Parts: sequence; structure tokens; C-alpha cells
Amino acid sequence: MSASQYHVAVIGGGPGGYVAAIRCAQLGFKTVCIDKRATLGGSCLNVGCIPSKRLLHVSEHFTIPLDFTKVMAEKDKVVFDLVTLVANLFKKHGIDRVEGSASFSSPTDITVTKSDGSTAQIHADKIIIATGSEPIPLPFAPFDEKAIVSSTGALELTQIPKNFLVVGGGIIGVEIASVYQRLGSKVTIVEMLDHICPGVDPLLAKTLFQSLKKQGLEFHLEAKVKAIQKNSSQLTIEVEKENKTLKFEADAVLVCVGRRPYTKGLNLEKIGVTLDQKGLIQVDDAFQTTQKNIYAIGDVIAGPGLAHRASEEGVVLANHLAGKPGKINYLAIPSVIYTSPEVASVGLTDQFAKSNGIETISAQIPFLGNARARCVNATEGYVKIVGDKKSGRLIGMHIIGANASELIAVGALAIEAGLTIAQLANTPFAHPTLSEAIKEAAAHALGQAIHV
Repeated sequence: MSASQYHVAVIGGGPGGYVAAIRCAQLGFKTVCIDKRATLGGSCLNVGCIPSKRLLHVSEHFTIPLDFTKVMAEKDKVVFDLVTLVANLFKKHGIDRVEGSASFSSPTDITVTKSDGSTAQIHADKIIIATGSEPIPLPFAPFDEKAIVSSTGALELTQIPKNFLVVGGGIIGVEIASVYQRLGSKVTIVEMLDHICPGVDPLLAKTLFQSLKKQGLEFHLEAKVKAIQKNSSQLTIEVEKENKTLKFEADAVLVCVGRRPYTKGLNLEKIGVTLDQKGLIQVDDAFQTTQKNIYAIGDVIAGPGLAHRASEEGVVLANHLAGKPGKINYLAIPSVIYTSPEVASVGLTDQFAKSNGIETISAQIPFLGNARARCVNATEGYVKIVGDKKSGRLIGMHIIGANASELIAVGALAIEAGLTIAQLANTPFAHPTLSEAIKEAAAHALGQAIHV
């Protein structure tokens, strides 16, 4: 069988892969995208970010008893519309799509095995690996996606669990826990650390923890799940805490203890692409692997597992292949927790900056004194900013409150542009808006706040 010839082959159709493919096509490369799913968009669009945000929205804004079947159908409709949009973009840009599992037979040749067992051969001058990541199961309790579920299975449950136990108090864990708590489940979160959402500004994480507890979520920190047993329609979970064994009954258990790079079946060892101890593909600053014509982006390389980070890398890499310069300022990539209140961060925390020898100035402003927050009854939370005292530049912004996911774009833009805290404080913001709290926090850091 002769191989189809391409300038660029992209393995993976998620936020990194499909964006890279579109940008490559825009730049004039004959491009093919290989993905084992029947629909494009990867985990984020199909079983992750998008469906979870639809459920978060519905459960937050509708307090009346909900028809769960209808809610899930509406979630599926949102996903369908978006994967259709991506498919249409591929058609618009002339990108070929091959459904199946990819395996390297040489550094420039890929064998794609389709669901019916047939194969296709792809030859490409440049190949981009963007296969993403997968949830990590507990070693003693593999996923069945019905009772013991990953984030994927949690978004496909057919009924609302009466008792829902979540293993892991990270971002995914608290988001999905929030969904089912609002829908009526009694939710318990078990976390090994003494705090939730590791990596988030400690003050924000503590504030979110207190808020979620008030909403009715039960937490067991510094606790470890030791065993999960299936008993007919129920699960019995043994948790070790303070040298004692606690037992819980649940209808479903969500395991959110992390994700790992998905490189299964790629045959990377045959072509000499090097992985690190965590299974991540090693790349240089230009995303080039140890094979000069093979590149990797997104969750399969080191860095935060964020869809928008992968997309940015896809665009920058495509431009690089076309000889166009560019780089990513990773400090300006925001992270969001879509709970209520929302939590959003960009740049450095005060603690991290100080531990790395940066003298900082910081300040925070509560939404309690914000006029728009009062008008819309959204006074919970605050804006915190962090600056480099020497240069005066903004190096971090951390927000907990309503619409934090949208407000954080101001911080990302300011860090990308290298703005100072003074420039942020002197920028006019519309009144009344929640975003005025950003201006006021900047002014407060300079000792110039008006409403404090």
C-alpha cells in the first residue's frame, strides 16, 4: 500500500492538535490530522472542559429540581455543536482527517490502524505529537466508568448519585464535586494533602475551601483511600486518617489523583524519541524531540495540563515550521477553577516569587466594596495582585469571585505586555464593573487606593 504524502502530520485532534493542524494549513502546508476518536476536539471538548462547564453552568444557575436526563442531553448537544464546528474548520482549510490509532514505523512514516482493523499509511516531512493525557486510576481500583469513574465517566453518569465520594481535591475534583453537590448528591472529598487545589495561591485555596464547606461539601484532608469494595449497588470506601480507618458508603466514586501523558501505541522507542521518568516526551524550546523532524506539544510534554496552553503551543510551533519567529510567555498563561466562586490565577504567587529571591509588592481588594458586586449580589472574594518591587512590573494576579475566569484576562494581558502596577492603576475601568477591583488592587499596592 502506498503512503499518502503530507508536509505535516498531526497525531491528536485535541486543543493542541487541531489548532496546530489549522494553523499549518493556513500557512500553506498540506496537512493531515490523525485521531482515534470519531469526533475532533480531544478530551477537552468531548469529555472534559466543555461538558463539565455546561454542567457547572446549569447546576449553578438553576436551583429548581432538574431533569437529569435532559441536562445530560443538553450537555451532549453543546459538545456535538462544537465538534461539528471543528470538523467544518478542517473542511474549510482542506485538512485531511484520518480516524484511527497511530504508530510510527519510521521517523517520517505512520501506520494508522482503524476501528475495522484496516490500516492506512501516512508519510510526512514533519510530524507533531499532540496525543494529550489520560486519568490515572488507583492501583487497587481500576476505572469501570460506571461506579468507579474518571472525570470522563463522571460526565456520563445516567443518574445522580445519592452519595458521591471524590478522591482528590485538585481542580478537576472540586469542579465535578460542585456539580453533583448542586444537583443533590451528598459529596465527600478525600485529599492526601492538608489543603485543596495544590499550586493555587494558598490564600485563594483556603478561601475556596471555606466557601465549598459552607455550600455543603464534606472534606477529609490529610486522608488516604486505602480500599474500595463493590457490594451489589453500593461501594464501601476505606479511608486512613490520623492513624484511624474511616468507612464511607457511596453510589459512585470519582478518582481525580492526576493525569499521565498518553503515548500508548506510538512506538516511540523504535524511532528514538526520548521520554523522561514521568513518561513525558522530551523537547527543546522549539518543541523539537530527539528526532529532528518530530515535535510534541500539550500534555505529552512538561508543563501545566491546560487546553489553552496546548493551543498556544500549536500555533507557535506551526509558525516555527514556516520560519516565523515566536515564543510563548508561560508566565502569562492563566489557570481557572470553575467552581462558585470561580478561582483564576496568572503569573507568580507572592510566596513563589519570594522563595525565588524576588522582592514583591502585593495587595488585595475585596469585592465587598465593589459597586457592581453589590448590585448583582456577588460580593464574595477578592482580587490580589503581585508585583516585582524592583521593576514595578505586574508578575501575578489571583482572583476569587464571580466571573474570575473572564477578569483574569486583564492580568494575562498585562503580564504579556510587561505592564507595571502603576500603568494598571492608571488605566480607566468602566463603572460600575467587577473589573474595577483590579484597578483598585493595583492602586492599593502603590498606597493610592480610593475606596479602602
